[in-house]
Amino acid sequence: MQITRIRALRGPNLWTRSTAIEAIVQCEPGDCDYSALAGFEDRLRARFPKIGTLQPHGADQRLSLAHVLEVAALSLQAQAGCPVTFSRTHETVEAGTYQVVVEYTEESVGRLAMEQAGALLQSALADTPFDADKVVAELRELDEDERIGPSTGSIVDAAVARGIPIRRLTSGSLVQLGWGSKARRIQAAELDQTSAVAESIAQDKDLTKRLLHAAGVPVPLGRPVKDVEEAWLVAQEVGLPVVVKPQDGNQGKGVVVNITTHEQLKAAFATASEFGDDIMVERFLPGHDFRLLVVGGQLVAAARREPPQVLGDGQHTIRELVELVNQDPRRGSGHGTALTKIRLDDIAIARIATEGLTPESVPAQGQRVVLRNNANLSTGGSATDVTDDVHPDIAARAVEAAQTIGLHICGVDVVCETMLRPLEEQNGGIVEVNAAPGLRMHLAPSFGKPRNVGVPMVDELFAPGQDGRIPLVAVTGTNGKTTTTRLIAHLFTSHGWRTAMTNTDGVYVNGRQIDSGDCSGPRSARNALAHPETDAAVLECARGGILREGLGFDRCQVAVVTNVGAGDHLGLNYITTVEDVAVLKRVIVQNVAADGYAVLNAADPLVAAMASTSPGKVIYFAADRHHPVMATHRAQGNRVVYVDGDSIVAAESSWRETIALREIPITRNGTITFQVENVMAAIAAAWGVGLPWQTIRRGLAGFVNDSDNAPGRFNVMDYRGATLIADYGHNPDAIRALVQAVDAMPAQRRSVVISGAGDRRDQDITEQTQILGKAFDDVILYQDACQRGRADGEVLALLQQGLQGAPRTDYVTQIQGEFNAIDHALARLTPGDLCLVLVDQVEEALEHLRRHVAGENTP
Repeated sequence: MQITRIRALRGPNLWTRSTAIEAIVQCEPGDCDYSALAGFEDRLRARFPKIGTLQPHGADQRLSLAHVLEVAALSLQAQAGCPVTFSRTHETVEAGTYQVVVEYTEESVGRLAMEQAGALLQSALADTPFDADKVVAELRELDEDERIGPSTGSIVDAAVARGIPIRRLTSGSLVQLGWGSKARRIQAAELDQTSAVAESIAQDKDLTKRLLHAAGVPVPLGRPVKDVEEAWLVAQEVGLPVVVKPQDGNQGKGVVVNITTHEQLKAAFATASEFGDDIMVERFLPGHDFRLLVVGGQLVAAARREPPQVLGDGQHTIRELVELVNQDPRRGSGHGTALTKIRLDDIAIARIATEGLTPESVPAQGQRVVLRNNANLSTGGSATDVTDDVHPDIAARAVEAAQTIGLHICGVDVVCETMLRPLEEQNGGIVEVNAAPGLRMHLAPSFGKPRNVGVPMVDELFAPGQDGRIPLVAVTGTNGKTTTTRLIAHLFTSHGWRTAMTNTDGVYVNGRQIDSGDCSGPRSARNALAHPETDAAVLECARGGILREGLGFDRCQVAVVTNVGAGDHLGLNYITTVEDVAVLKRVIVQNVAADGYAVLNAADPLVAAMASTSPGKVIYFAADRHHPVMATHRAQGNRVVYVDGDSIVAAESSWRETIALREIPITRNGTITFQVENVMAAIAAAWGVGLPWQTIRRGLAGFVNDSDNAPGRFNVMDYRGATLIADYGHNPDAIRALVQAVDAMPAQRRSVVISGAGDRRDQDITEQTQILGKAFDDVILYQDACQRGRADGEVLALLQQGLQGAPRTDYVTQIQGEFNAIDHALARLTPGDLCLVLVDQVEEALEHLRRHVAGENTP
């Protein structure tokens, strides 16, 4: 068994809506039935007892090593605490080759799990050691490092619950919520609208205190100091005991409280200096340490924090008690768990030394040993929810403090005896104001009621009813994708939306091209949806991107499938039949929003059958309104788009909207059949999004099929009285459609310039010239530099083979280079002739033709 490729499917894909790792696995004949491998399962379970069942899904199905790999990769992640459930193994058309798909929540964890699962199987086969516990621990640690922390996670979960799309922008806590012009960003518990000025103020504890004091908020007396002696003078001014802390610290680092002597202050000053150059001394307020969480002008949670501590039992040492407490599964080494492990470090040892204790001391039964003076969760403290106890006056002071500093999300640290009485009555005060506060103590308090504080934070970002989404149309199919995508985008632009569009020519936002090349994949889709000017998006979704990485979005408002026909690229990536193509193309249909639409070609049986997989409604389109699928759908009161005489009609029940074909330039009065189909698909998509019909009419009338609006898509030009047509047709279905369109155009003599894509099957390349040989007098074949894996001259030989016995063609020649072939064809033209140029390098070839038409080139 050998894993030949591992790749991550980062969005909805051929197998699942979840993110997943896909591995290509090659098994030797003896590996295709693991039960025939003597002692294999026993050795496997000895190394990984928790692997679970290895039974196949079907009673008669042989379980290969690829299936075992699937189970192992999923089980390793599950044992590491990853919430994964989906996996699948698919046998390809290549004997002994399998596609193994396993869900992941963090890509690096999924990849490592797949790699280690392979190592586990190899160790069982070779009877060599494998430490499964070590691997699971490594996966768990990696998962804790990679996954979003609990604070950010609570906001993300609340966003997902509201249907807001999310995208993690970094490996840290920077996350985008929503798309395009409606997107917002968070970083940990900090919103994008929070100013850097407010954050800077919150970091300066002295400035914060002075501003709060000026606003009438109770704060402890104190000020910054330069050295120990000045610190002692300030301590005497404000009155002992005091607190020493860094002026710009966080998470309780370097904070020492309840200092009563010069020696204690000297040690505290040294501790604080390790975490900052500017040190503050302020009066110590007696009482408990409370954290109040303010979001958008409201108090949403409060917790009483207790310092890290252990309770003596008269048997164990303090060191042993700490170890016992740290065995709590809620405690971890970072911020990814509800609680943090207690550290028995120098600070803790110094704290217990004040009580005459050492780490080896054995506290008496019930004796409480406090290991730190501060109560931060990040240093091992615990929390008790007290939200329901907060006095209205205390809540008002906390909100006032947050607004004074300018923080939309604010953690207000209060020291007082109780939350039940105003601060002024108990000599309490606000000791700190924190930007990006930790939320663990509220989400999972040690005691008391958890508070879902992510919800009010999302409510602060998005008003009720808003989900951060923009109109999104996904387009796929064998032919017509790019033209349909461009036309829908044009309709959106006519509506006044700043539209993002991705297709095989590039990425465009608000009329400006921001990327070039084949951009019909998920990465380009994500870039388009992240652009701040994007009010709506139309995304072409080609087969390669879906196979390689999945979709670049979680769901779309409208999914358009133009056709499947005879398919394209058959034989690549284990897609060998038109049925395989249909299964792949329907991925966008499966991910339509529940209130959205799937726009499907009713005349294509494979496309029409996708309707049952759509979570939303369906709009069928076809030229023939009497087609059984169309007639049935309309009779049921559903939406259809069809051709009636010289018009395109959109109908729902008894309602009709009619648009004359003569008002749609791209169809040439309806004579170009495939363009009529593209227009019907675009109309249905715009209808599904809810565009006004006046806008749709105006947009269709303004879309001219030239090299600017739709480069390489039936661009018609005049050259010295002859007609030139440039198109990117590259498969038999496209060639048939082009021949049908060209037949409707008058011409004395017809010529075609064509090459073939080397990554198509032999029969697909040959069939193209078989079709052209019946419709064209001259056929100029050319070979370009990119043969896509074919030997020199191989593609031309297949094209020549298709022309054998051609009933119409009487002139055939071969030319090296696309531009030379174009020049040769143009040199043979006379007024009244027609030449179809099937371009390969679209932009370069169109520019070459433009220069000929302008008289700048002479063939």
